[in-house]
Amino acid sequence: MLKEPSPQQYELEMVTMEQLVPKHHLVRKIDQVIDFEFIRDEVAHLYCQDNGRPPVDPVRLFKIILLGYIFGIKSERQLVKEIEVNVAYRWFLRMSLTEKVIHASTLSQNRIRRFNGTDIFERIFTNIVLQAMDKGLVAGNELFTDSTHLKANANKKKFTNEQQAVRTSAYLEMLNEDVAKEREAEGKKPLAGRKSEPKLKNTKVSTTDSESGFMTRDNKPQGFFYLDHRTVDGMHGIIVDTYATAGNVNDSQPYIKRLDYTLNQFNLNPIAVGLDAGYFTAPVAECLERREILGIFGYRRPPRTQNAIKKKHFIYNKETDTYLCPNGQELIYKTTSREGYREYHSAPKECELCSMRNDCTQSKTMKKVITRHIYAEAVERANKIRLTPYGKRTYRRRGETVERSFADAKQHHGHRYARFRGLNKVQMQCWLAAAAQNIKKMALVLGCLQKIGLINALIRLIRVNIRREEQRSLQPSW
Repeated sequence: MLKEPSPQQYELEMVTMEQLVPKHHLVRKIDQVIDFEFIRDEVAHLYCQDNGRPPVDPVRLFKIILLGYIFGIKSERQLVKEIEVNVAYRWFLRMSLTEKVIHASTLSQNRIRRFNGTDIFERIFTNIVLQAMDKGLVAGNELFTDSTHLKANANKKKFTNEQQAVRTSAYLEMLNEDVAKEREAEGKKPLAGRKSEPKLKNTKVSTTDSESGFMTRDNKPQGFFYLDHRTVDGMHGIIVDTYATAGNVNDSQPYIKRLDYTLNQFNLNPIAVGLDAGYFTAPVAECLERREILGIFGYRRPPRTQNAIKKKHFIYNKETDTYLCPNGQELIYKTTSREGYREYHSAPKECELCSMRNDCTQSKTMKKVITRHIYAEAVERANKIRLTPYGKRTYRRRGETVERSFADAKQHHGHRYARFRGLNKVQMQCWLAAAAQNIKKMALVLGCLQKIGLINALIRLIRVNIRREEQRSLQPSW
């Protein structure tokens, strides 16, 4: 016989918070492996010690913020509502069932007033990475770097066209010094100083978020974006660096500077780095060699030309420092350009009578010019390393490390869109998203390692040592 259910909302039950949270819930795993108490000391100088109302516990405050990034809750108002009804979140924050949750404006106002202009978010990220290193989750042998776009909170149709200075190369100082040495060695006069007035370029500037950049890349959406340049360790995918730029910045521009920062910050000594073709430039290859790091790049297609006879058909003779054309003529060195290219010129009289001239050059001066960058040898060595079995295996690891990290960030941590406007605020989002992913990774990996046991850990250590010896065998004698 069907009966009416009795109301149970008002029944008294004797339970504890510990009973209400599932044993395998993610917050339990995080609570076991991460120590958040360091936050209290990091922010102590931002609070008044002898005046004012008692503040919200800073450890709890940042744990609330990190909860939003860990579980992909993009709205602070929604995050507060979730904490009100989610027992697991209350347990993680050390709150009772009846304790009142802070107002959403407490989060935003602390972010805008107290923590604005500080490096607290970076220091939290750094401390999480250091905890991962202490637990043996960062090897530092191989680092993988890539960038992903975050859609700016700006309409792509609302912009103004402004004349802005062309962004100079990040490696300009190094290139100028080496070009000067190269020209001096060849007996050429020093180049005149650069013009003090920078070149201007017509640029789209958003009227909503002027610090974002208008991105136009192949196979990418077009509009105003930010870029998150992220470096990931190859052992377990722990993020060791994240850096935000406007969407119209080339990937190779900030790379070496951020690599140096990461190595100094965490005292890492990598043997190899895995990068896609966007980073494969001559200055980057040269900088990696000077740091005695193997650069494993993706294949970069040569620039297209209308001539049937390409640069690859010319043979370079290192001993004579000349190029030999398909018809047997030698192209000799003439000068080194400001951009770092050595120019090799043919003899116009010989080219004029050559039957292959129309397929080789369309120059009205009847002269063929071949350029070779002063860092070309570093590029050639990088290409050879890419084709080795180790290079191929390492490059495939990008899909399992940095690309997977970005996919997880977009799918589960709300990293598809910029939550705020302005470069500094987007950088804050990148620090917090990366810290949240590292926290989640540490909790899951350490839980798995405990189950796997000591034997598999020893097997992994043996494999790492074998891989390291393989890397050293490929390392040239710089």
